[in-house]
Amino acid sequence: MQRYFCTALLVFFLALWEFGIGGKNFFLIKQKLYQYRSLRAMKELYYLQHLQLGQAPANWNIPKEAFFTQPLDHFSRQTNATYNQRYWVNPDFWNSPNGPVFLHIGGEAALSEYSALAGEHVELAEKYGALVVSVEHRYYGASINLDGLTDKNIRFLSSQQALADLAAFHFHIVQQYNLTRNNTWICFGGSYPGSLSAWFRLKFPHLVYAAVASSAPVRAEMDFTGYNKVVSQSLSDPVVGGSPKCRRATAEAFHIVEQMVNDGKFAQLTEDYMACEQLTSEDCAEFVSDLADIFMGAVQYNKEAPTYNIAKFCNIMSNKSLGTTYSRLIVAVKQYMEDMSLHCMDYSYKKSLADLRNTTVSPVGVGLRQWYYQTCTEFGYYQTCEDESCPFSRLMTLEAQLDICSKVFGIDPKSVEQAVKFTNEYYGADHPKSSRIIFVNGNIDPWHALSVLKNQSKSEIAILINGTAHCANMNPSLPTDPQSLKAAREQIDYQIGLWLKAAKDGL
Repeated sequence: MQRYFCTALLVFFLALWEFGIGGKNFFLIKQKLYQYRSLRAMKELYYLQHLQLGQAPANWNIPKEAFFTQPLDHFSRQTNATYNQRYWVNPDFWNSPNGPVFLHIGGEAALSEYSALAGEHVELAEKYGALVVSVEHRYYGASINLDGLTDKNIRFLSSQQALADLAAFHFHIVQQYNLTRNNTWICFGGSYPGSLSAWFRLKFPHLVYAAVASSAPVRAEMDFTGYNKVVSQSLSDPVVGGSPKCRRATAEAFHIVEQMVNDGKFAQLTEDYMACEQLTSEDCAEFVSDLADIFMGAVQYNKEAPTYNIAKFCNIMSNKSLGTTYSRLIVAVKQYMEDMSLHCMDYSYKKSLADLRNTTVSPVGVGLRQWYYQTCTEFGYYQTCEDESCPFSRLMTLEAQLDICSKVFGIDPKSVEQAVKFTNEYYGADHPKSSRIIFVNGNIDPWHALSVLKNQSKSEIAILINGTAHCANMNPSLPTDPQSLKAAREQIDYQIGLWLKAAKDGL
């Protein structure tokens, strides 16, 4: 099969399907992977343009950025306020006029044109002659007004508004391309957008015929203890580069760090862990969360980038020649700093609050303030460590994370709890009672604990991929992909083929 990109393209500039609520290192890791994806995509694009144009289709082109005006509030006609939503269309594979439409849904970060050029949904579009449409989520990337992040206006950020955006956008594309009922829509998304993909099918079944929901945490949960249970299991799993020794050493190192924090040894911790500023008692939760992020990120994004994986950090933590487990943790942090090109580590709680209160809009990268707001008002997802199975510090508490909702957005813990309950009632949690949805998860991805892992009906299908991490199936296929991943993609392909045939036959 001819592809836009060489098979060496490991990952691409998508919406950063993955999310996390840990310390600030989690977001630094995401930003680094974001840069890596875009750089690799641009290199491959340049290579094809200048050296191998003969490999590309005759009508090969880069999708143009476009904008569609959306109501700021779909649920009240008392205001005429609007914002412009960014999107891209790739018609190069489309079997016009009756070919299907594959909708790629953006999430908690900026999108780019590469989201319409590469990935599983594009490979499937090439096979089935589909029009590829990729749309950015409101309030992320360039799809936001300049005053969108103020306390007054951020209230229009929600999954319900985002789904209404998709419905309005559907109508816009139908008009723009003169589509009819003969054009079958299938939506794709991963992580939070994976949930949106499933929910779009659930709430708007007359608009979208089927959905693929990859690594979709459809069950909101305030105290997400299951996240670090999976991290603990992965750090122990030799199949993905972990080992029982690694897990024990990591837990022991964090226990020592926690004892030192409780004993007030901040001067030594500041020096040992290369803090940019002197640690104080106020920084305790931020400090241990930032250290844990290094390992949590390695599990969630295992092998996402060539040098970022579980094996790398487990080799450090299991290496007795590096000294005590405490000393090994220092080495792991230094390795992380080298990977991230950091000269020191910022563990400041005050700076974290300042970052979350910052209302300056950025059209690139991850939406830090926006995503935390959505956790406070809809999802929770707080990755705590108060469970005995957690290998990190017990200072990573639910109370500490809920305190941020209160200090930044004025949302009290009871309101967060009620919001999480409402989300599950509204969407059905991990028993959505819909149809024609494929839920795809990797068993080392911590987020799979909140997804649908068993078939709910004949057409609500669950696929659990052994040995893969977050949204692995969404990446462009590679010859080096594990057999379990190849088999999962074949199953997805087969099911989509069946559904497209059923839609054509009017079933």
